[in-house]
Amino acid sequence: MLLDRINHAIVRHPLLVILACLLCVAALASALPRTQITTDFEEFFPDQDENLVAYHGLQSTYTNVDNVFIAVAPKSGNVFSAETLSILQDITEQAWQLPYSQRVDSITNFQHTIAEDDDLLVEDLVTAPAPNSPEKLAGIRQIAVNEPQLVNRLISPDAKMAGINVIVNFHQEADKGAAIKLVVKSTREFVKSLKTKYPQADFYLVGKVMSNNAFKEATLYDMKNLVPLALLVALVCIAGFMFVASGSILTSLSGTFATLVIIVTSVLAAMGAMVFIGISVSPPVANAPTMILTLAIADCMHLLATYFQNRQAGQDKQAAMENSLRLNYQPVMLTSLTTIIGFLSLNFSASPPFRDLGNVVAVGVFAAWIFSVVLLPALVMVLPFDIKPGKQKSGGNNDWLANFVIERRLPIFIITAAAVLFSTSFIFNNRLNDVWAEYFDTRTEIRQHADYVRYHLTTNNTISYSLDSQEEGGISNPAFLQTVEQFSDWLSAQPEVLHVTTYTDIMKRLNKTMHNDDPAWYKIPDQRELAAQYLLLYEFSLPFGLDLNNLLNSSKSSTRITATVRDSSTDSILSLQRRSQDWMKEHAPKSLYHPGTSSDIMFAHMGYSNIRSMLEGAFIALLIISVVLGFALRSLKFGLISLVPNLIPAAVGFGIWGLTVGQIGLGLSAVAGMTLGIVVDYTVHFISKYLRAKREQNLSEPDAIRYAFRTVGTALFVTTIILTANFGVLAFSDFRLSADMGLLTAITIVVALIIDFFFLPPLLMFLAGKKPTTVTQTLTETGSSAPESL
Repeated sequence: MLLDRINHAIVRHPLLVILACLLCVAALASALPRTQITTDFEEFFPDQDENLVAYHGLQSTYTNVDNVFIAVAPKSGNVFSAETLSILQDITEQAWQLPYSQRVDSITNFQHTIAEDDDLLVEDLVTAPAPNSPEKLAGIRQIAVNEPQLVNRLISPDAKMAGINVIVNFHQEADKGAAIKLVVKSTREFVKSLKTKYPQADFYLVGKVMSNNAFKEATLYDMKNLVPLALLVALVCIAGFMFVASGSILTSLSGTFATLVIIVTSVLAAMGAMVFIGISVSPPVANAPTMILTLAIADCMHLLATYFQNRQAGQDKQAAMENSLRLNYQPVMLTSLTTIIGFLSLNFSASPPFRDLGNVVAVGVFAAWIFSVVLLPALVMVLPFDIKPGKQKSGGNNDWLANFVIERRLPIFIITAAAVLFSTSFIFNNRLNDVWAEYFDTRTEIRQHADYVRYHLTTNNTISYSLDSQEEGGISNPAFLQTVEQFSDWLSAQPEVLHVTTYTDIMKRLNKTMHNDDPAWYKIPDQRELAAQYLLLYEFSLPFGLDLNNLLNSSKSSTRITATVRDSSTDSILSLQRRSQDWMKEHAPKSLYHPGTSSDIMFAHMGYSNIRSMLEGAFIALLIISVVLGFALRSLKFGLISLVPNLIPAAVGFGIWGLTVGQIGLGLSAVAGMTLGIVVDYTVHFISKYLRAKREQNLSEPDAIRYAFRTVGTALFVTTIILTANFGVLAFSDFRLSADMGLLTAITIVVALIIDFFFLPPLLMFLAGKKPTTVTQTLTETGSSAPESL
């Protein structure tokens, strides 16, 4: 056979094979220096996403919303002291020098309006130098904590914390990632100098730019810490298993080194191909090396375990490896194919980074399969292995478990089925509810600062609306302004809303100011000409950089209303969006309707659409895998039977998650498709060994089950330990999407082993319709030769 000739050539010419493989890997890995790490949350959305389009529309119409927010908490607990106001003035002035700075807002440069006769005076609320008289300080405080534009935005109601908001503009920058890096570096150096200069205050750094940069930092953390940790855990597990299997330290070291080479080459090939394809490294993609190395291990273990057993049975080095390749080629190929199909199902994801993750891991699994059947045998031929004949261990140490399951098949099946039903009943306890503010772990600086600022001053979680009057200068139309005011007031009254930024607050303040600060005139002017005149006077008085483009478009036809939200959870922000849309449909002209948009809205919608698309992808992948298994196992019946143990683990995993956590985010939506290929690996090996015993050795049902346990039981257990440990490592990621994804995947893998040991064997026996014999046939082949695969 052609395959036998290829296997023979591999083991006879190992050096040539090693050289050819390494050259291929080097060619792919040559692209790695060009690897791009994304720093923009927009990478999570396709270009045609309607929420992203709406977001870009708002960004291009008004002042950009990318910002750096510096919060200042004086240790005295009083912002309105001469000392603290001087600090705020200094920061406000220096912040203009930050890279890409377009606008700086603080309580000190807030444009306070004063009327003198018929003139409108607009000046900084805190003039330089900062006043030190108690009366003036009290007056400034009175204005600030009662100004809707400031309170819960730039000053806390209790006046214990203030903020400086720096708007940055990246519109003309081709490399936004480099620009973000520069802004973050400069801002951190700036804040570091502030801490030295002003020890009497604490400083907190948040904002959208900082959050975007946190994506990159989380990615780098995972790649620098978790990938090496996962590799170390894997190597320790492999070395331990090989020592137990062979009884030789030299064999354990050589086998571990050979496996390490396969892992490294598979990862390098996949990541290099990633660069050639044009995929950037995002937080989900950063987990690809960990997943690839985990999945590559199983392929190596199949071949090495059988090779060890063949050598112990007395075969020479070359014959033992050729036999191992012959016996393992089909199951390794089949499990690799099903795993690839499972990860390719991530292409149904609505979020590009998860598609990228699926594609990169699929390439890595393919590379692992090729290298395990080509490069690994060649390495084994040239590495020293101390395997002596006669030390072979029978697989009979798994008989106790097989006998336990066979003899108690009915109660075990009932108990396992009941546990499955109980666990899966909690699936509907899960709520699709991402919390954008909690995407990063509490040990990260961005999360610590964001939590503190969120609890004491404001948040960076918003939803913005653009209301268009459909006419140039229509912003001064009293009817339009009344509608804007009503909508703003409605938003302010919502329990989720902390602050509303709206142009009507400015117009009402101007009207009041021009009427001798009479509170009765704090309302929208009833004449269009008067409103237009107020606007003209106000704009002429504003200093450079503090114009109204953050609220009005250039033609003065539309205005932006921004609600700052206390809780950024998916449920909360989508509920607010739906209610606001209902309000506009009921109370505003149709031409004014705007759906509302923000990064939080985008992630909320993405979570819902992604889980729907991923379930569709997982279902289609399951059907394809079942058809593949039906053909491979030469039985439609067993192809259908395989559906059961392939579906249950993910269902139970999500049920356990619903019982213990109850919240599903964007990252968990990919778990069903990811774990499908891994779960199938277990089912394939158990059923294939069961069928081999039935078809080729004519064993009875119970002895076929015993044969399956003997040939794959220990290996599946060890593989589960390795897979669980490696995916469990992801739980330590700073990025919650990755951490949750790794943890739930580990849970699902453990459940898969339990199902294949305690649910699948009784199911096979019941469907066979034959009573098991209590007499165990002598499995001559099993007792004297190696397991054919893991």
